[in-house]
Amino acid sequence: MGTVVLDSSVLIGLLNPSDALHDSAERELRRRADQTFVIPACVFAEILVMAQRLGGSAVAVVESMVDDLAGAVQPVDRHIARIAARIHAESPAVRLPDALVLATGRALDAEILTGDKRWSGRPERITVISA
Repeated sequence: MGTVVLDSSVLIGLLNPSDALHDSAERELRRRADQTFVIPACVFAEILVMAQRLGGSAVAVVESMVDDLAGAVQPVDRHIARIAARIHAESPAVRLPDALVLATGRALDAEILTGDKRWSGRPERITVISA
């Protein structure tokens, strides 16, 4: 059993049935059902911002999904922060929130599941899903 770090694009796709990545996100998570899913704190914050903007019960839906899906919301500790700083310094085009997700994957020696095609070719273990 391994660990899979989930990027916000996958979670947004999972939450929104009309999102282009919805079917792919569901399929890829089912394929990895025996693995432990980890959501970086920055990803959790990002999807909560989206939920806050939607209002109503959206925040409760996001909280419930995270509780049901993830083994953990991974905080940014010093080790992850250092790795993220190195990634961002070496690749300035990688935004800091993305560097934090990549760093979480490196720190946990985990696969990273994303819908962001710009991450293809990076040295981390990344699976890019598509519609």
